[in-house]
Amino acid sequence: VCVCVCVCVCVCVDWCVSHSSILAVSSSTSFYWSTLKIDDFQLHASTMRRYGLGAHRGRLNIQAGLYDDDLYDGAWCAGRNDPLQWLEVDARRLTKFTGVITQGRSSLWSSDWVTSYKVLVSNDSHTWVTLKNGSQDLIFIGNKEKEIPVLNMFPVAAVARYIRVNPRSWFNRGSICMRVEILGCPMPGTCYVRNEITTTDNLDFKHHSYKEMRHLMKVVNEMCPNITRIYNIGKSHSGQKLYAIEISDNPGEHEPGEPEFRYTAGSHGNEVLGRELLLLLMQFMCQEYLSGSPRIRHLVHETRIHLLPSVNPDGYDKALEVGSELSGWSLGRWSQDGVDIHHNFPDLNSILWEAETKKWIPRKMLNHHVPIPEWYQSKNSTVAAETRALVSWMEKIPFVLGGNLQGGELVVTFPYDRTRSQGVSREQTPTPDDHVFRWLAFSYASTHRLMTDARRRVCHTEDFAKEDGTINGASWHTAAGSMNDFSYLHTNCFELSMYVGCDKFPHESELAEEWENNRESLLVFMEQVHRGIKGIVWDMQGRGIANATIQVEGIGHDIRTAADGDYWRLLNPGEYSITVRAEGYSASSKVCEVGYDIGATRCDFTVSRTNLSRIKEIMERYNKQPIRQPLRPPVRQLQARRPGPRHRRVRTS
Repeated sequence: VCVCVCVCVCVCVDWCVSHSSILAVSSSTSFYWSTLKIDDFQLHASTMRRYGLGAHRGRLNIQAGLYDDDLYDGAWCAGRNDPLQWLEVDARRLTKFTGVITQGRSSLWSSDWVTSYKVLVSNDSHTWVTLKNGSQDLIFIGNKEKEIPVLNMFPVAAVARYIRVNPRSWFNRGSICMRVEILGCPMPGTCYVRNEITTTDNLDFKHHSYKEMRHLMKVVNEMCPNITRIYNIGKSHSGQKLYAIEISDNPGEHEPGEPEFRYTAGSHGNEVLGRELLLLLMQFMCQEYLSGSPRIRHLVHETRIHLLPSVNPDGYDKALEVGSELSGWSLGRWSQDGVDIHHNFPDLNSILWEAETKKWIPRKMLNHHVPIPEWYQSKNSTVAAETRALVSWMEKIPFVLGGNLQGGELVVTFPYDRTRSQGVSREQTPTPDDHVFRWLAFSYASTHRLMTDARRRVCHTEDFAKEDGTINGASWHTAAGSMNDFSYLHTNCFELSMYVGCDKFPHESELAEEWENNRESLLVFMEQVHRGIKGIVWDMQGRGIANATIQVEGIGHDIRTAADGDYWRLLNPGEYSITVRAEGYSASSKVCEVGYDIGATRCDFTVSRTNLSRIKEIMERYNKQPIRQPLRPPVRQLQARRPGPRHRRVRTS
């Protein structure tokens, strides 16, 4: 592949002619869609049924809303069903057009797709030439259903500025509705001035197969052997190892007082951008550390960072096999055995909320570390191998903060992901730490180049820029058993989901710009692990106490200390009353203040044993059991021991 760079990115024509998976001029999966460079004004149509089905909705893989009367719908639909309708793209420069990819309408309520079409090109939008096969107009075969993309390459590339798709037939029980991707390359010398985003980072901007991913991680490890370690957390359904890389000044060791952070990606195998961003992040951190960057060195020395780039390598292989355009919206999303890994965790929300309703908290049940139900742990339960590996990993390492990278949108979601009322959507369901979660979400969204940009067009139906690029998960798509909710309710870790781009599978040519869009956000979010309070809970002999409970007054969600007695509690700036409780020890409280600067406030505790726990310890040491006889025997026993007649006691004043 030869790439020439002028004011904008141009790909050389020879490559354009010989490859089918090439730069797209219009929509979702390529050069312009995911970077939002093709605006709605470049898309035109003969007619439209209504605004929500206008030409601007005719982008490949664009998604409809959940309801039939939503403003935005999932395709361009013509206002009339006749052979005179067309969908047009203005490339704004001479372009070598080489092919078209089509889909039907994304809808839960309608079945609409185009079964055949013609293609016309023009240089002035007035005189149109139909692509021909000899002397006959070319009729391209379209779709047989509404979701699977269908590719048609042109026998001979056509050079023009404008291109039209003219439907000739359509599903007989439906209407003229379609989503379109136009393939092509800008002609040399026809670039116009735009604000192109380039990067100076010397990184490997490409899509990596499983073998290439392993090799790249090994290269990073060899470049930075003193701060990296490669390990795996388990295997996928087909036996591929789930590789992670650790970045720390003491890899392989948990250091008391140093928080653990994780990024995961690819739980949906076809959402590949997150996978590549984590591979780029590990390269970047290694290079910046070696070059002496104070920011990266501080992160590495003060944090134990774990990057797991591919949770679902089996699904990724399926999407990679057909490529960027043809993978569609769902191919490779699930695990090899058909499980949505991100929503395959136990539903602990229902258990907690039922206990709250019955007023069992805190007498019969705690408000944190909700246990996993027995049925979930049985071998007969429908739990993916990848999910079991994630659960084991999350229980083994005392993570404080985590982010899972996903695709298909530009937004950050935070728990809860499930509403308290089943079947109710758009109902916000906040956690006790809602204010902390909102800050964490905003820290990523606000530093992303596009998430909070009010001028950008929406990816699909939601304008998340109006909400500062963040949303409570339950008020968007309510679902039980999410990774975010499980992490919060079963461990100490606060987990959020970052939807890092409109396009799930962008072209390699877009990866450099997507890296620039997300790089600062990835770093800023990691730094948030150092907000709040941290410390160690000791006994009187200076030994750390594991599983001590850290309670924050006014927040109904506690955390626990790690094996060495150290803890980290994410909190927004303010003054907090903290109480520590541990079995066999007296409770201890103090006020801790959290500032606005990055850097957790140190808040240590030393607790003493209770008298009862000391007695038990002494008795166990000498292999004796405590005497559980009451201090004074009952009255009847006393009277039985006395000889002679019984006397009634007379009360005198």
